[in-house]
Amino acid sequence: MDLRRLKIPKTIAIFSHIKRPLTCVIYTSSSDHITPPLQQQTPSINKPKKVIFDLNLHKWVTSVLTNPPLDSLKIQDLLTHLTPQQFDVIFLEIHSYLKPLNVLKFFHIGSGECGFKFNVRSYCTLLRLLVASNHDVPARLLLIRLIDGKLPALFDKPEKKHVEVAVLLAELSCLSDFGVAVRTFDLLVHLCCTQFKNVGFDVALDVFRSLASRGLYPSLKTCSFLLSSLVKENELQKSYEVFGVLNNGVKPDVYLFSTAINAFCKGGRVDEAKVLFRKMVKMGVVPNVVAYNNLIHGLCKNCNLEDAFLLKEEMILNGVNPSIVTYSMLINCLMKLEKFDEADCVLKEMSNKGIVPNEVIYNTIINGHCSVGNIQKALKVRDDMLTKGILPNSVTCNSLIKGFCKVNQASQAEELLEEMLLHGLNVNPGSFSNVILVLCTNSRFVSALRFVKEMILRCLRPNYGLLTTLISGLCKEGKHSEAVELWHMLLMKGIMANTVTSNALIHGLCAAGNVQEAVQLLKEMINSGVQVDSMTYNTLICAFCKEGNLDGAFMLREEMVKQGIAPDISTYNVLLHWLGEKGKIDEAQLLWDECRSKGIVCDIYTYGALINGLCKADKLEKGKDIFHEMLRQGLAPNLIVYNTLIGAFCRNGNVKEALKLRDDMRSRGILPNVVTYSSLIHGMSNIGLVEDAENLIDGMRKEGVLPDVVCYTALIGGCCKLGQMDKSRSILQEMSSHSIQPNKITYTVIIDGYCQAGKVKEAKEYFAEMVQKGIAPDSVTYNVLTKGFLKEGEIEEAFSLLDRISHTGVGLDEVTYTSLVNLLPQRPVSANQE
Repeated sequence: MDLRRLKIPKTIAIFSHIKRPLTCVIYTSSSDHITPPLQQQTPSINKPKKVIFDLNLHKWVTSVLTNPPLDSLKIQDLLTHLTPQQFDVIFLEIHSYLKPLNVLKFFHIGSGECGFKFNVRSYCTLLRLLVASNHDVPARLLLIRLIDGKLPALFDKPEKKHVEVAVLLAELSCLSDFGVAVRTFDLLVHLCCTQFKNVGFDVALDVFRSLASRGLYPSLKTCSFLLSSLVKENELQKSYEVFGVLNNGVKPDVYLFSTAINAFCKGGRVDEAKVLFRKMVKMGVVPNVVAYNNLIHGLCKNCNLEDAFLLKEEMILNGVNPSIVTYSMLINCLMKLEKFDEADCVLKEMSNKGIVPNEVIYNTIINGHCSVGNIQKALKVRDDMLTKGILPNSVTCNSLIKGFCKVNQASQAEELLEEMLLHGLNVNPGSFSNVILVLCTNSRFVSALRFVKEMILRCLRPNYGLLTTLISGLCKEGKHSEAVELWHMLLMKGIMANTVTSNALIHGLCAAGNVQEAVQLLKEMINSGVQVDSMTYNTLICAFCKEGNLDGAFMLREEMVKQGIAPDISTYNVLLHWLGEKGKIDEAQLLWDECRSKGIVCDIYTYGALINGLCKADKLEKGKDIFHEMLRQGLAPNLIVYNTLIGAFCRNGNVKEALKLRDDMRSRGILPNVVTYSSLIHGMSNIGLVEDAENLIDGMRKEGVLPDVVCYTALIGGCCKLGQMDKSRSILQEMSSHSIQPNKITYTVIIDGYCQAGKVKEAKEYFAEMVQKGIAPDSVTYNVLTKGFLKEGEIEEAFSLLDRISHTGVGLDEVTYTSLVNLLPQRPVSANQE
């Protein structure tokens, strides 16, 4: 029997464990009523004043309520002679003799047709009457309408209707069977937890506090329902408060203790849950499997496996058999900690106890193995699952997909995902993402695109990183139309690619030379609200520059400013570089000044671009000045800047300055590369320092830098200029010994050398060797050889070569061609006719 009303001989502090203003309730065994709280949290209820009325009025009310059928005219006539207070006093006195449904109808007619406002205590009395007669449904509906404000009741505090009802029900609890009072409390609390859940649990808590402050409680079952509802909705602080109150007011049963233990574990307060568990045992409340499981779950959540297993052994010793839930929690924790062998032992223990693992346990084990890439073990568990007659579900398949992707088994992951889609299994977004990523990693972009489209059709949003990877991959494979189609599909579905993804597409289009399509995409981005940034414009500006359209590039920069995007250092670097490449050094210097005037900090690439332009414009001293300014700004020059200056000085014959720069770069820890050495070798060879150039080749080998065909060609050119043809031949042989094949320029240089030396025969041999190796001569090769023939008077050889040239589409230069034309009269007539 659940009697919640306490009878104790001294004062009780009900809220002793609650960190909030306390309310104390005094209830003594000698008294027959509840003493008002010392600190009242709930609204005060104005008790009815003493009401004086005619005895005939009492009889009239009794007569109407006890003699059905009810007549609305009679009810209206009666109520016009009564105040709500008068009716309340009479009704309270006679209610126990009345038929509940008859009274309910009376209230309905009185409040509805007659517009009579009964006071709240009258409704509460009716509620008790309905509950006492087991008319739970009408009682529930009445209570809902009363708290919802749908009934014309006289509330003292309309904003706290639920509290006023609770207080009046508490006051009425001393009138009769206390069991009825508990049932009304149950109804009220249950209703607040369910019907008014949308406004939060404050309503339920207000009611609970109002009752508890008067030493009154719902049944233990309802208290458990309230507590579990709070825990379920993650209202943990409120659940701690409720249990604290209950713990001081009633003796909690195993269900209350279990729910409280779960609340503490859920809130991460596992040590307090352990203390509570021991307190429960000490109080003589025998823990059930749920209590053990709740604490084991908390311990496992904290990865405290030792205590979890000790508790499992304790429950066995106490005659409580672990359930499948117990084993499931232990296995889940073991798998998370990658203790796979121990998990297998727990699985075997289950089987020995006759507990068949369910799909949850199998999925936990499979997922654990897949998370670390142990796909073979996961597949073995899956097979064991099948032998037990348990079919893999979507959770199983999603875990296996993760495992396949973890070990880069793209085909298996793709096949399993296809199978899931075919059988209508639920594919989580993570599985789609994993498969798409592994397919992209393996350059299978078309397959990845198919699954992205499937995600979009299912209203799943692919993450932007995946979309960027996929669009970049499609562009690299030349599938630009598919990438553009995907971008538009995202736009139509309201997903809309972000700036980074859109920039990847613009970059792909520009790299393929589809600059106008990229410009059109930029317009669509702006019109559809996709944010553009400096990277968007810089990519397009660079593409325009590569096409030689510098005017278009500068127009894009103006458009960039109109969009509210300030050109950044990358914008200036691109424009400076291409102005220098095109020889527009004056414009480059103006742009340089503009950049600095706007307070943009120049970086190594800005300086490098200007130095490169100045060197190309043969303004070496100015380039050197910019280099020193860069050093003064604290910027460390890189290999490219050094190579630019070294190459320029070598071309101008100032090898001494170039070598100084080479030594300077070494002092800064920058090692010369093959480009550095090829420039130096070319510079030395041009001014006749062939021996020094040879030594440089030997030196670079010692430094681990392998000479390439450019280095050897430059050295051969130097020898040829000095007429050292035997040495040139020797260097050519050395190249072959190092597996470095001569190219078109190498052959042209050596052919020219032999022609200059008057050794046309050797030149012809190298020309033949060049053609035999499949290296196509160009106009320079033909020109030097033709000039060699003409120089040595071999006119027929020259014209024979001209005939050959006519079939290749390569032209001679004007001087050589004019020389041949002037020699036409000297040819034999037969040859001219031919």
